[in-house]
Order: sequence, then structure tokens, then C-alpha cells
Amino acid sequence: MAEQKTVPTGASVAEFLDGVEPAGRREDGFVLRDLFDRVTGTDAVMWGPSIVGYGLQHYRYASGREGEWMVVGFSPRKASVSLYGLQLPGGEQLVEDLGKVKVGAGCLWVGRLSTIDLHVLESLVDRAWVHARG
Repeated sequence: MAEQKTVPTGASVAEFLDGVEPAGRREDGFVLRDLFDRVTGTDAVMWGPSIVGYGLQHYRYASGREGEWMVVGFSPRKASVSLYGLQLPGGEQLVEDLGKVKVGAGCLWVGRLSTIDLHVLESLVDRAWVHARG
């Protein structure tokens, strides 16, 4: 079975965010870090070269593949910001209320934070964090 490619790296989250381009995406990254730090009450960890993650949970697929993954996280990529761990059963209305997002199988994509409701995002992060812990 293949080894998991995206794992915690120990790299500096602050250094990563300082280097994000373009500048608007970098600003969004710092806003997200503040929000996720506040909601989770834990420190951010770099996962691979470009994902800022919080918490750790074990997963196992029906195929037998298993591993560890962050509970919630984000990645301020050039084209959009990816948000991880926020799609939970029963949370569809919150995702809809979030604003202008694209929904993928494992993440939500946001063009700019100014196009979404940060209070709804905070609720989604909190819901996902509590769900994983409980």
C-alpha cells in the first residue's frame, strides 16, 4: 500500500504564510490562521508544503487504506483558498450560507474571503472541531 504523501512537516506556518503570493491571498491566509487558531484553541501545523492544519484524526476507508489527517485546515493557493474538514452531514445549510464557494469531494474552494461570511466559516470550523473531538 502506498505511503501517505501529505503529512505534518514541522515547517514554520508563519514562514509559509509570509511567502504566499499574491499579497491578497497571503492576507487571507493570516485571517484564516487567526480564525482557526481562535476556534480550535490549538497551534497550526504545516501538512506537506502548502496546507495549514489543526488537530489529528485517524481514518480508515472501506478499501482498508488508513492513515492520519488533520481535523480542519486551509491552503491559500494561487487560484483560490482550499478549506478542509468542513463538510459534515447536516452541515449543508451552513455551507450554502457561507457565500461564494465551490464544493469539492474533500474541500471547499473560496476565491477571496471577502466573498464569504466569516461568522458562518467560524461556525463550520467549530462544528467540525467539536464533531471530531466528540
